[in-house]
Amino acid sequence: MAGSTDPRPPLPDWILECYECLLPQLCPPEDGAEDIQTIDRDEAVHHLLTDCENPLEPEDATYALERLLNRGYFYQIDSELRLTTPEEHCSVER
Repeated sequence: MAGSTDPRPPLPDWILECYECLLPQLCPPEDGAEDIQTIDRDEAVHHLLTDCENPLEPEDATYALERLLNRGYFYQIDSELRLTTPEEHCSVER
């Protein structure tokens, strides 16, 4: 994720809203399971198109995911997305 010494401008609010929208899909369940949570990239796009407060167009959803991947909010293994720092972001959601 972009740090305070990162010379790049911050991500736009609408892309950060996409991140917030996907967090519940990627945070461990409340039952305490420690498994790494993943979401298929196509499923993430579908979620951004249909389930978020401000649904996106397909191109915008794909662009938002690319920006979040490039900035390190997510990382990808095969077609699965994972949170880079779930311990920082999932505890806030609880």
